Amino acid sequence: MDLMTPIEADAPADLALQVSQRLKSAVKGHLLQAFAPDHTKSMRLISAPEAAELLNASPPFLRKCHNDGTLPEPSVNRNGRRYYSVSELWECRKLLDKQARIPGKYLPWRREGEPLQVWQLMNFKGGCSKTTATAHIAHYLALHGFRILLIDLDPQGSLTGMCGIDPQTEFGSKTIYDAITVNDPSPMEDVVVPTFLPGLSLAPAQLILSEFKMEARATGNFHTRLRDAIAQVQDQFDVVLIDSPPELDILTLTGMAAATSLLVPLTPSMMDLSSTALFMELVSSYMKVITEHGAELHYDHFRFLVTRDEPTDGPSQQLVGFLRALFTDMVLSATSYKSTAVSDATMLKQTIYELDRAEVTRSTYDRARASMDAVGAEIRAMIENTWEREKT
Repeated sequence: MDLMTPIEADAPADLALQVSQRLKSAVKGHLLQAFAPDHTKSMRLISAPEAAELLNASPPFLRKCHNDGTLPEPSVNRNGRRYYSVSELWECRKLLDKQARIPGKYLPWRREGEPLQVWQLMNFKGGCSKTTATAHIAHYLALHGFRILLIDLDPQGSLTGMCGIDPQTEFGSKTIYDAITVNDPSPMEDVVVPTFLPGLSLAPAQLILSEFKMEARATGNFHTRLRDAIAQVQDQFDVVLIDSPPELDILTLTGMAAATSLLVPLTPSMMDLSSTALFMELVSSYMKVITEHGAELHYDHFRFLVTRDEPTDGPSQQLVGFLRALFTDMVLSATSYKSTAVSDATMLKQTIYELDRAEVTRSTYDRARASMDAVGAEIRAMIENTWEREKT
């Protein structure tokens, strides 16, 4: 299709169809920059200093492990500099953890008696970076050794797309709808698929997920569907992250009934604050509806995450301060910065962790990466606090 030819059509339906076809072709060509020829995603190589940081080890310790044979040499060595694939980094974790004096130092998985952590990110305001935040938190935790399950509860499938699957294509695998439908549900393990990042799995979404709304209304049975599906695979994961649709509907309520913690992303604008106020009022009402259906709601954490934060913008910082004064520790200390590096990555359905530092201005990358690391670290600290782990 020639994308430069003017669109001409007499009937509105023909015009809409041509617009759709042109957009699909343009998006497909755009995404070829981020995806391999077979449409699969791959993670960039990890440098030795970054690998040591992710392993919470020193570069000299890592070099020593390679020199004495504790760890195999990575497959890529450029001018004496080691570069690791994410799979090699995951194997390093396993090998180091076997020899560690403190079990779980390199593989911080759930231990006996520690409950599965299920975090739902929700807001009915579009543009609050909810999906972007979900993906970044997931990548941070997976790169630090946790076993993460992402659940895409948005029929638009934006999170599914960020994991390398086109939600509008019949890709052959089942979706989260198949696990929560009231009509002959599939086992959750048949739905969950691995992603390009070791330790990170996905229960994908497609438009058919919208059917669940009608099923739930017809049967009145919705609040246990997702919770029961997650329970089928809970032994395989440490943390579940749910990306709900940008509306307060049956799907969002289903996630709320399954969650052990809630995270509400919002941008520092008066319009978003007003919208979030209405959202929280509705959340309160619907929580009562869920409990009336027999669900017991208990959340370890209920937090707000400031997204698209601009530290140098005075008015937005006044609103951030206003939020902190209102809700104190309910607002995460870390914020997700508004950054061209994050925007550029998101355009290619990537996170900052997938972006090569050399592809953007380094100072811009470093600020964005530090921001996302801080958010991920704070979430991790809350998770481990719930598990009552001692700080190491």
